[in-house]
Amino acid sequence: MATSSYFLLFAILALASWQAIASDPSPLQDFCVADNSSRVLVNGFVCKDPKDVKAEDFFLAAKLDMPRDTKTNKAGSNVTLINVMRIPGLNTLGISLARIDYAPLGENPPHTHPRATEILTVLEGTLYVGFITSNPDNKLLSKVLSEGDVFVFPEGLIHFQFNPNPYKPAVAIAALSSQNPGAITIANAVFGSKPAISDDVLAKAFQVEKKTVDWLQAQFWADNQN
Repeated sequence: MATSSYFLLFAILALASWQAIASDPSPLQDFCVADNSSRVLVNGFVCKDPKDVKAEDFFLAAKLDMPRDTKTNKAGSNVTLINVMRIPGLNTLGISLARIDYAPLGENPPHTHPRATEILTVLEGTLYVGFITSNPDNKLLSKVLSEGDVFVFPEGLIHFQFNPNPYKPAVAIAALSSQNPGAITIANAVFGSKPAISDDVLAKAFQVEKKTVDWLQAQFWADNQN
């Protein structure tokens, strides 16, 4: 009986520990401002000496009220990410922010954040958004959002946003549950990897001819992340 109790306690602690390490580590002090000059490699960034911390470590004149250029890539969008690399004070706090600008008919292409859940708010215009559940269902959950609407994209799932208006731009703000959420744009990763994935592999995976894969790999897969 005692052995079973110990085993149950161990299992509960193991599950709790797994949940704890599945996201950004929680701070054990008021703050841990990233010391970008340190050469020590850790999961995140080494803390700056608290005596050297200044208000500027928590501040960025990001000008998020200003429109961004959406003509620099074929997707017609521009993502301005404010993460720990931009604000050192975000280190260990498990949060970041992004402004996303969409040209008329522009999109933030299907992508995933491997380390963060995202909550998006539409500030201007209309967006068609959605995410796809994991295998085997691959169910699409989508919605058309208007100004003031909010939508959540669960961590790790492929999602997208598209501006269906051919005449007016759109703007959104997104909060992400990691100081460094990461982004993997599906088309860029699959067809723009360096070195390229074998066209035999991709032709088999997508059930198309190799010449179609070769054409896709020859395209310029621009990044809309800034």
